[in-house]
Amino acid sequence: ELEGHIQVFLAEKVFEGCDGLVITDEIRLVIAAQACLLLLHRNTDYYPDLKSILVYPSTYFSRVTEEDEEQKAAFAGQSWLRGPVILAWDAVHGGVSDMSDGQNMVFHEFAHQLDEEDGQADGVPVLSAKGALPERLSRYQSWAKILSKEFEQIRRASEEGRESVLDKYGATNPAEFFAVATECFFEKPRPLRQKHPELYDELKRFYQQDPAEWRLQFRSTPSESGQ
Repeated sequence: ELEGHIQVFLAEKVFEGCDGLVITDEIRLVIAAQACLLLLHRNTDYYPDLKSILVYPSTYFSRVTEEDEEQKAAFAGQSWLRGPVILAWDAVHGGVSDMSDGQNMVFHEFAHQLDEEDGQADGVPVLSAKGALPERLSRYQSWAKILSKEFEQIRRASEEGRESVLDKYGATNPAEFFAVATECFFEKPRPLRQKHPELYDELKRFYQQDPAEWRLQFRSTPSESGQ
């Protein structure tokens, strides 16, 4: 299923190298595979508003407006409403080098793409297009209740300097919280399930996957030699 998603993704999306970066098959495949992992077992149109992915060799600078002043800021990734996604290759490579550190720029930015499919970056992706209206409303009510509570917890933890399994960047706003939670769900699934079981269950329901059990199965499966 993942291989099929990757093939469609690579056929539909345009990769563009920036600042002299030459796009290779490795770059395309590494990004596509991680982006498509978020789509497994779900009804999907393969990020329909996304046409192009811009890849820089490393951290890049982009103009931002803060307090009515325009200035340059450093970025390792960005996701724009209706595209494009912009990624720094060294950050992408670092994310796959350690799949348990909770840091993954591709997961983060493509979670934003899922969030933005309804036209808003608010931390609430399209949860369900099927089922009776009361069932769909119940789904959104559950999401809002749990993620709002979890967002408030990480916001307080950030203000008080307390440790959290979730990256403190998630305290920025609800959209960043969803993206950070997605990174943690796939990269630190068991700690997230232990510390934030309700959040884990909501993400498991949304992504139709249970990464905590993947890791348990991988570690408990004997090799063919019996060792």
